[in-house]
Order: sequence, then C-alpha cells, then structure tokens
Amino acid sequence: AADYEKVRAQHANKKGVALVSLAAARANAAKLSYAPVKPKQLGVTVLKDLDLAVLAEYIDWGPFFQTWDLAGSYPKILEDAVVGEAARNVFADAKAMLQQLIAEKWISANAVFGLFPVRRRVDDIDFLDETGKVKMTWHGLRQQQERPDGKPQQCLADFVAEENDYAGAFAVTAGIGIDAKLAEFEAQHDDYHSIMLKSLADRLAEAAAEWLHAEVRRNYWGYAADEALDTTALVAEKYVGIRPAPGYPACPDHTVKGALFDLLDAPANAGMTLTESYAMMPTAAVAGFYLAHPDAHYFAVTKIGRDQLEDWAQRTGFDVATAGRWLAPLL
Repeated sequence: AADYEKVRAQHANKKGVALVSLAAARANAAKLSYAPVKPKQLGVTVLKDLDLAVLAEYIDWGPFFQTWDLAGSYPKILEDAVVGEAARNVFADAKAMLQQLIAEKWISANAVFGLFPVRRRVDDIDFLDETGKVKMTWHGLRQQQERPDGKPQQCLADFVAEENDYAGAFAVTAGIGIDAKLAEFEAQHDDYHSIMLKSLADRLAEAAAEWLHAEVRRNYWGYAADEALDTTALVAEKYVGIRPAPGYPACPDHTVKGALFDLLDAPANAGMTLTESYAMMPTAAVAGFYLAHPDAHYFAVTKIGRDQLEDWAQRTGFDVATAGRWLAPLL
C-alpha cells in the first residue's frame, strides 16, 4: 500500500507534456521536396517459401539476447565479463538450432509487398491504383509536443509529395508451420527449446523484412540500384528510405494494419491474419510501409491533444471514444 501511494504521488507530480495546437503543428510541418523515382514494378508481389539460409545472413542478433535477459550489445556481449559465458552458450545453442530448422524445414517464410502511386493530403497518404483511384488511406499522426526553434512537428506524411509520388507496403512472416514443432517441445515439457524456436522465428521474420527492403530498394523499386551494404550497415540503417511499422513511435496507430492487410491481401498471399486487437498471426511477423524520401527518418509522436484525437477520429471514421481507446497511450 505504501509503495502504491508513493507511485500515485510521483504520478501526480509529473509535469504534463507541453503541446501546441494541431493547426500550429501542421503550420510547422517539415517542408521537404525531392524528385520521386517511379518503381520499376508497381502493384502487389508475392514471394512464398523464402530461402531461410539467405534470411539467416540478414539476422540482427542484438535483440536475441534480450529474450534471455542478457544485457549488452552484440557482438561485445559475447566477451562480457559478467554475462559473456551465458551469452556464448545460448548463442551456440541458437546457431545449432538455426542450422537444424533450416535443414529440416521446421518453419517457412512468406512475404508480400506492394508499390503504389501515392499522394499526400495534409497528414494522410492515399495509396492509389494506376488509374488514380484510392485503394487505401494511411491516416497519419503528427507531433504536437513543443519543439525547439527551427525544428518541425513531424508526421510521416511529410515525406510524401502532394502529387505524383510513390510508396510501398509489406508484410512478412517466418512463422508458417511453427505450431507443430512447438507442440513437440511442449509435449516434452521442453520450455528452453520452445522459447529458442520462437526467438529464432522472430529473428528470421525481422531478417526477412531487412532482406525484402533491400530487394525492393535495389530491384523492384530501384531507387537505390547501386546500394552495396553489409549486414552491419543494414542494421545501422545506412540505406536511403525507411520502413515504419504500425505500433512503433512514428506510427503508433495499430488499426492501420487492417487496411494494410486488405491492400496486400496478406491472408491469401502470405498466410498472415490479424486478431481483433490487430496482433499479427503467426506472431513471428513484421508489417509496415516503405517511404523512399532521402530525408525520411524515424521519430516519436509521443503525446497528442484532444484536437488531434477528434481530427483523427473524423478522418478514420471512428467515433471519438473508440479513437481514444486505440490512441490511449498518446493522450
């Protein structure tokens, strides 16, 4: 009781985030211009049963160790004085299982992506077919926290031109077929290998997103045809463009996954579905958008005001109460 009283007192003493009006934030939007590159291939592309051995080369092992509550950056963690031995042991087990799951095809990976003409309408991005008809609209959220002089209140839509631009959407999973193998481990009461497989599937899904984005930049879209980056550079996001994912700080709206999955027909094309709360199934999955603007970068929307909540509700078609539930962490 005393602990909770202390927490309540600390919360009550917190200063609120200073916000500007939505109109003022929009007036302070980033003014960016560039020459859009038309993709070599427009429309939806389906890639099933990806080569897991290829994806393995794109794995970012850093987050893997967090699964086991081992703190430190990879590869330095392997030589850490405190957790190094544990990290080396679990890493060796992971490498062994990775080889086995690839050789025995415990799981498979699918991907679907689309490249489309787009246009910006204030904070929204319309995805169009080749006749100019709107296929879906991505309703953006804009920063409203006070910013230092010269710094804009950002929205992902700022990285798209008002007309004659292009953007993409993607969904990948490396969890196809995983349930059968997990059931084997569960029957053996083998929690360690169950957690290990889930963790590797997650790493392979992220690797699939990394590999696919590189393929899109170099080949399908082609705006970075001469790109030559190794895994370290890819993990460090040294490439041009970004792939914001719903639920992350720059795009905290999970509900847009519904429109994204419809746009790509992800259930039929990738074997991926959404729960009522917009969680992706299989859970080893990544979905998001492609923006190619050379100045595109990630940021955090943090908090929004009542005016933006009401504006977003009107744009999305939600009533304000429902919109408030979906955006609750931002209010």
